[in-house]
Amino acid sequence: MADRYERQVLFHGIGKEGQEKIGKSCAVVIGCGALGGIIANCLVRAGVGTVRIIDRDFIEYNNLHRQLLFDENDIKDQLPKAVAAERHLKTINSSIKVEGIVADLNSANIEKLIDGATVILDALDNYESRYLINDAALKHKIPWVYGGVIAASGMTMTFIPGETPCFRCIMPSPPAPARIQTCDTVGVLNSAPFIVGSIQSAEAIKIMVGASEKINKYLISLDIWEGVFHRISPGKTSRPDCPACQGHYEYLEAETGFRTAVLCGHDSVQIYNPMSPGIPLDALAKRLKPSGEVTYNDYMLRFLVEGKEMVIFPDARAIIKETRDESLARSLYAKYIGM
Repeated sequence: MADRYERQVLFHGIGKEGQEKIGKSCAVVIGCGALGGIIANCLVRAGVGTVRIIDRDFIEYNNLHRQLLFDENDIKDQLPKAVAAERHLKTINSSIKVEGIVADLNSANIEKLIDGATVILDALDNYESRYLINDAALKHKIPWVYGGVIAASGMTMTFIPGETPCFRCIMPSPPAPARIQTCDTVGVLNSAPFIVGSIQSAEAIKIMVGASEKINKYLISLDIWEGVFHRISPGKTSRPDCPACQGHYEYLEAETGFRTAVLCGHDSVQIYNPMSPGIPLDALAKRLKPSGEVTYNDYMLRFLVEGKEMVIFPDARAIIKETRDESLARSLYAKYIGM
């Protein structure tokens, strides 16, 4: 075990002192799909003291072509991504702490989930959650690394509160829905997240060892199919009209209540309430069995009814599959689980 990180320690940018800092650091990886799997894998192998993985989703066969942490057995065992990731990563490095947390990131739980973080890594697929990360990171002065991939393209940038413009400075508001491409419509080349996730991991290591002069403060954009890389300067100062930089955390202070979201890559709708106290899956299974087909384990319950599959988690969050109709999803949730 003594020489586990020997080749990493030999690297001039890290050394023995840097490795010690890495071992005392905590990385919070939000999202454990293609990007999150690459990031978590790199950080666990690098010896980061605590790697906390937050993900709301479960594993499907169409994930396997690009999400390297999972295999067919995880699907057979009906494991959420965070649980499967924790299991696999602990077999890679048993000397560090790996935490897989099945949760949907929201304004009610983000501050608890990032508590103690040295760095936050974004591996998500939606803008609202990134604005939420941006608010929380600014409030608690935690560096974070943005990353996104679609088709063969990717983008990443590192944000240091007080030193760089924030995410909202660069993108004051989300793009119109009609302009947003998704993996449902244009797909994703499986090598693209490997590159972006690797850059994000390297940025996290720089932050951990204190290599501030090496941190990327540009927006990196790439297209690996065309072989094109760009580095765009966002400027050196925050926008004076940026609400987040002025301490107005609009996404972090969002109103609570039931919310719905169409999920990228699933043809599904998620319903959740950030303030829900949760629901015992065994009790829910007994209640639902007269109405449809039910299977469950400690992590999630599958319920087949009215030609739809509902996946329900202990926090009372549900994913209604094979529909993009949010009204229908809410109706099924209200009918069988309750609002």
